[in-house]
Amino acid sequence: MSASPISASGMARRAPLIIVLCGCLIAMLTFGPRASSGIFLLPMTHEYGWGRDTFGLAIAIQNLLWGLGTPFAGAIADRYGVARVLCVGALLYAAGLAMMAYASTPGLLHLSAGVIVGFGLSGCSFNIVLAAFGKMLPDRWRPMAFGAGTAAGSFGQFLFPPLAAGLIGTVGWQETLIVFGGAMLMVMPLAVALMSPPRAAAVTTEEPKQTIGAALGQAFSHPSYVFLVLGFFTCGFQLAFVTTHLPAYLTDRGLSITIGGWTLAVIGLANMVGSLSSGWMSARFSRRLLLAWIYFARGVVIIAFILLPASPVTSIGFGIAIGLLWLSTVPPTSGLVMLMFGTRYLAMLYGFAFFSHQVGGFLGVWLGGLLYEKLGSYDLVWWLSVALSFASAVINLPIVERPVAERRHPAAA
Repeated sequence: MSASPISASGMARRAPLIIVLCGCLIAMLTFGPRASSGIFLLPMTHEYGWGRDTFGLAIAIQNLLWGLGTPFAGAIADRYGVARVLCVGALLYAAGLAMMAYASTPGLLHLSAGVIVGFGLSGCSFNIVLAAFGKMLPDRWRPMAFGAGTAAGSFGQFLFPPLAAGLIGTVGWQETLIVFGGAMLMVMPLAVALMSPPRAAAVTTEEPKQTIGAALGQAFSHPSYVFLVLGFFTCGFQLAFVTTHLPAYLTDRGLSITIGGWTLAVIGLANMVGSLSSGWMSARFSRRLLLAWIYFARGVVIIAFILLPASPVTSIGFGIAIGLLWLSTVPPTSGLVMLMFGTRYLAMLYGFAFFSHQVGGFLGVWLGGLLYEKLGSYDLVWWLSVALSFASAVINLPIVERPVAERRHPAAA
């Protein structure tokens, strides 16, 4: 067991490409099923007679617990290594999807799709993969690796929604969930390449000893980190709402569920370009200005989409435009956390930023279902997304892009 960290450290020096490839495959596999959740909304609600608010609450719980569990999963990964966290997360994810296939009551749906899948995602999603990249890869590999890992998740979004729609049409929605659950088990062998040294071995002379509490106190007393965390809320609100409710929204406007599936797929495909471009630009331009521009552009794209007549062309066009901006916030956000605080507690500190993202996701999904049932329309949530976009563009402008001076503590001295 003691040889594993040494071997992993050697791999990071000799074969960073292997680490990036395996991490990208994990991101693709784990992001795909959760990006397909909207494809299951109509089949499940029609079969069991639920309202959209019931299904929406389950996915909202998933988003919230994914965010809540990520800082803790990140702290465990920082302390004991990434591979163990990925394996446990994959097992929970697979179990949750399998249970969701037989969730015949709202309570079982909320437990499986909400609680179990949510905690599973916190341990094996692309957030943990990006933290592993930050710890294991040389400096020159990190910006593009962050973009590649995010783009790989986007490829999962491109691949899985049309796959889900096709499988539901041929074998049924329950069997599709079982297939997706089995696919999550592939994460475990891939995680071997991301075995990282435990915390004690990873500490360098450049990063003095610091407790978890001191790291959290330092982060949340720093205004730039708080601004970054608050701005990330909007990203989660928009992504979760669109992922879960867009297929039903398009169906309400007279389009087929197939168009909804392909729109989600196009978002994933376009986001591969957007994420890679964002990773490249994060290494060369101001990250705070990049984030402000992304949020502003999202608001403009959403306004155009909801004002234009519904058609396959406008739907796919929206998928391309919003896809270019979809997860492009992740490379500059993770890069700013690493710039400000270093890599030692990167998984945990990025995890808290991601928790804000998922609180936004919880509200986006939940309000989408709740307000639809009360008002018969998604319009209010769309306009709220627009307002949040412009607010986040402003919030990111005061961020200071430089390392935070280490606050020495008696234990460190």
